[in-house]
Amino acid sequence: MSEPFTPTERTRVVREPQRGVYDREAIYKILDEGLVCHVGFSRDGQPFVIPTLYARIGDAIYFHGSAASRMLRGTSEGARVCVTVTLTDGIVLARSVFNHSMNYRSVVALGEATLVDAPEEKLAALRAFTEKILPKRWDDARQPNEKELKATSVLRLPLAEASAKVRVGPPEDDASDYRLHVWAGVIPVRTVAGAPIRDERCDLGIALPAYLANYKR
Repeated sequence: MSEPFTPTERTRVVREPQRGVYDREAIYKILDEGLVCHVGFSRDGQPFVIPTLYARIGDAIYFHGSAASRMLRGTSEGARVCVTVTLTDGIVLARSVFNHSMNYRSVVALGEATLVDAPEEKLAALRAFTEKILPKRWDDARQPNEKELKATSVLRLPLAEASAKVRVGPPEDDASDYRLHVWAGVIPVRTVAGAPIRDERCDLGIALPAYLANYKR
């Protein structure tokens, strides 16, 4: 069994500490389910938060973008970043507006992101991005050529300082509010993939691959 993350002053959950999760496997499960992360960094005294695709390989997060992007210019030299991932599981409706909430699972990871130079590691990261979004797609579509690889930067963030925060369950109302004649409960929220829509320029003779027909999230 893998070792849990040790909470630090920066990752320890302070508000609602009972919702803090430091178990490594639980945190990795959230990271593996998410599709988009938000990368926070500071450049020339200005904070930025950029959404991007990512994938976890072992004990590291890889994220990518254009080689000319502000985010990658700011982090390729080993700048400190904050990466967050949030999954929304439900809208929690309490009897009072003040106690409305969300059921969610979120991860915050802190550290130093460095540029991936090794071609093999870079290609493995790009494969992980593709396979995370759509398993079996990497071997079906054309893979990146040399020009595309040069135009894409990949960064690695070792997962050494991270924590999760999770809320589950029904609303929590003030004791006096339970007498109110107001509907309360949870509206579950989940991501559902629709039926694939064929590109107008896609040859009608190409059958829909099974991995697309059976795709689910």
